[in-house]
Amino acid sequence: MTTPMQNKTVLVTGATAGIGLVTARELARKGAHVTIVSRSPEKCALVVDEIKSLTGNGNIEYIAADLSVKEEIHRAAYEFKKRHTRLDVLVNNAGGVFMSRQLSKDGIEMTFALNHLNYFLLTHLLLDVLKASAPARIINVSSDAHRGAKIKFEDIQYEKNYSGFAVYSQSKLCNILFTYELARRLEGSGVTVNALHPGFVASGFGKNNGFLMRLVLRLLSPVARNTNDGASTSIYLASSREVEGVTGKYFVDAREVASDPLSYDKAVAEKIWNLSLEMIL
Repeated sequence: MTTPMQNKTVLVTGATAGIGLVTARELARKGAHVTIVSRSPEKCALVVDEIKSLTGNGNIEYIAADLSVKEEIHRAAYEFKKRHTRLDVLVNNAGGVFMSRQLSKDGIEMTFALNHLNYFLLTHLLLDVLKASAPARIINVSSDAHRGAKIKFEDIQYEKNYSGFAVYSQSKLCNILFTYELARRLEGSGVTVNALHPGFVASGFGKNNGFLMRLVLRLLSPVARNTNDGASTSIYLASSREVEGVTGKYFVDAREVASDPLSYDKAVAEKIWNLSLEMIL
């Protein structure tokens, strides 16, 4: 059961394709004023026009930014706050998987930069407007790939023995640790924060990794869910009355489930929080 999003201001990252696009489109269909954030201004402009056409909602706009770069994240947050005085829902959705080790423009391992530090920094930069808009919601798209993962504190950027799957799993565990720690720190503020697993989705995700990865994804496509199903939990957490006031939880298929036991370790959460603070400076 969802409530209309009329007069709600929403920001969705990574929204020019896949579940991010569907999330933005369906929240727009519910009446929200939606800002999408993605790297390509050309793709952003096309998606904004598409969403307007499909939903009849003219309150759709974009901010083009590379969210693997700290300066770009700062610029995106500044631009959003220059345009808007409130933010009811932040959907941290942008992310990627990199089977070979790459560095961001800041010299940070790309998976950690885009999948975790992006969420951490953008959320912090928008916390003031989220608190001023309370009740407000933060939604972090994670993955069940976090299960069984470890935080490699001794080599957080995997300079040795790089594994694309290991760094991806670590980043998704970081998303959940961040969600739970932020929920504790925001207690009483009226701002809720939850994480989710969208399922294995048939989208463009991961196809930047060459022929072998594209072949694996093609072989797995018969068991993949479509982007509409993949976005359903993000949409639910952004708009449902059922989760009003619910915070610090992990959802799969619009149901609260337990995440990996390590994700509840407060000492690990505080350690990754403090490390993240150092890395965003």
